[in-house]
Amino acid sequence: MTDDTSSMFPAGRTALIVRMPEAESVVGDWRSRLDPAARAGVPAHVSVLYPFLEEGLIDASVHASIAAVLHPHHAFDLRFERTGRFPGMLYLAPEPDAPLRRLTRAVAERWPEAPPYGGRHPDTVPHLTVAQGAGEAELDAAEADLAGRLPLAARVSSVDLVAHDGTAWRERARFTLREPGK
Repeated sequence: MTDDTSSMFPAGRTALIVRMPEAESVVGDWRSRLDPAARAGVPAHVSVLYPFLEEGLIDASVHASIAAVLHPHHAFDLRFERTGRFPGMLYLAPEPDAPLRRLTRAVAERWPEAPPYGGRHPDTVPHLTVAQGAGEAELDAAEADLAGRLPLAARVSSVDLVAHDGTAWRERARFTLREPGK
């Protein structure tokens, strides 16, 4: 396989994501074969905001602003009980998705110059990508395999700022969500 991630993900591109390490054992093999983002070093995750600001624009004041925007939000639990599809794409659907939508809305309202997915979709649907750009037969095979491996539970306790350095995605900062009752 050739490395096509530099054209797909230019150096300096950033994102705010919620890592889902609990999902790696379930989706990792499929993602490594069928998701270019996984091959570029992105862990199993749900995007909060992609793309975010160019990395050169992110300084200590932006870090402080991200922390301030996320401060009111509490950690929460999710379950992945089903798969879903967009054209050419297979994903796990997080439930409930309302807390993820609130995170996205809060960050997007603070940085309107960075709308989710560049503003291409009027309604951002929280999802954990398993495969994208794959053929229908591959999507069907992955979906059938995953059906027998769900449900999956996960705890969301932080949001990570990740950046593409021209070769791979790397974590740049982690912002912890408050535990309920604090």
